[in-house]
Amino acid sequence: MPIGFISIGSNIDKETHIPSSINALKKQFGETVCSSLYETEAVGFEGDDFHNLIVQFSSGLEVKAIAKILRQIELDHGRTRDSRKYAARTLDLDLILYGNLILTDGRLQIPRDEIEKYAFVLEPLAEIAPKTLHPISHKSYSQLWKEYDKTGLKQIKIEFKS
Repeated sequence: MPIGFISIGSNIDKETHIPSSINALKKQFGETVCSSLYETEAVGFEGDDFHNLIVQFSSGLEVKAIAKILRQIELDHGRTRDSRKYAARTLDLDLILYGNLILTDGRLQIPRDEIEKYAFVLEPLAEIAPKTLHPISHKSYSQLWKEYDKTGLKQIKIEFKS
């Protein structure tokens, strides 16, 4: 079964939505592995800090079925479909990796370019999957994190209160 990775982010009522979303993912996929929780400044807009982490899971489902499950969990947590890319949100769940799959199908992109673009995705991914190779660059996530430009980075690991 392919191993997948989901990026979780929230900056509205995050102390409720993050643990609740992890429970919802466990109900859907069974055993999961969670990275540490990171607090990061909002990117692209003024807003409250985000809490972000990565969850690893295994599934035999098709990628579109997983994406549909993630969208439903977001909606169950008050996310609206009209939300802008750079805006406050109750919950953002993105399937960033699924095995070695490389896919661009409308809004569904795997691997997500956010992996190499944003520290709030790459650092927790490097934490729980350091030796896993990016399906396109073939570099490990620990190597990508080591090479990441951390100039001005305002991201800290925080205690996970579940």
